[in-house]
Amino acid sequence: MERKGICVAGSLIADRYFEVDTYPGEGLLSTVRSTETHIGGLGNLILDLARLDDGLPVKVCAVVGKDDSGKDLLAALSRHGNINTDDIVREGDSSVTFVINASDTKQRTFFFLPGASDVFDESKIHWENIPSRIFHLEYLLLMKKVDAPDGEYGTHGARILARARKEGMITSVDMVSEQSGRVRDVVRPALRYTDICCINESEAQAITGIEAASGESARQALQELRHLGVSRWAVIHSPKHNYGYDCMADRFVSVDSLTLPPDFIKGTTGAGDAFCSGILYGAHSGYDLEEAMKLAIGCAAFSLSECNGTDGMRRLEEVWALFEKLC
Repeated sequence: MERKGICVAGSLIADRYFEVDTYPGEGLLSTVRSTETHIGGLGNLILDLARLDDGLPVKVCAVVGKDDSGKDLLAALSRHGNINTDDIVREGDSSVTFVINASDTKQRTFFFLPGASDVFDESKIHWENIPSRIFHLEYLLLMKKVDAPDGEYGTHGARILARARKEGMITSVDMVSEQSGRVRDVVRPALRYTDICCINESEAQAITGIEAASGESARQALQELRHLGVSRWAVIHSPKHNYGYDCMADRFVSVDSLTLPPDFIKGTTGAGDAFCSGILYGAHSGYDLEEAMKLAIGCAAFSLSECNGTDGMRRLEEVWALFEKLC
């Protein structure tokens, strides 16, 4: 079978946004100015990929609830003809993230209700129905069964990635930003079966113990990710600078983020997912790492133009045009 497209598996979430004046200190008050509900979790990445190129097949493996949120999540994905939702399982209650967007700082805070995320595991994946070239597992540290220990592979997530490799797919992972002792226990086993790892600087530090804020320290963190098992591309993104390591070519890449016009940024939710969509699209399309990172930077920039995690994404040619204009 000639494989084509990208399979995104993991935590499909309903994001409920609350726009507030400021994020209050403990025990203090802030006024909610507006509320919205959008698709979130791996839904950000799925919609970004689908909008970037409507000819790219995007397969989804996930669990959503039998509730109204589950119905809305499926409806949002079904609007795009290149998204295949046939293997999405409906069970229990949907996962929900309450996203607090502060108008003054443009930063957001998350409160997560796990629901279906705690149900997802390999039994929900029908390998025989996945024709994709790339298998992306999102998010580590957010799914109870995926993060659970496994006697053979280290974690259940590592087992899933190992199976995806055996099926002939390129594997990719993402994680949530968590600073805790369990990061290494959950993420490191998965990296042994990971071809592409795209994370932010705080996540890289949590995994490697190396502060990845500058060029040389980022290089060290990326090389440590390679040592831990990442076999193709290791990428660290941040608001100003982005670093990558081509593990096969032994090549370090550094690309600055774009300087955006005043008032361009409306929110930061989903920018990391948008960046990841550019990396995965580049890998699928045969780009080299530097070209994929440039595309990812353009994707992330457009994501910032809207408050939610998906509405900002544009078609491939528009993303390249923005990058060329502002780089």
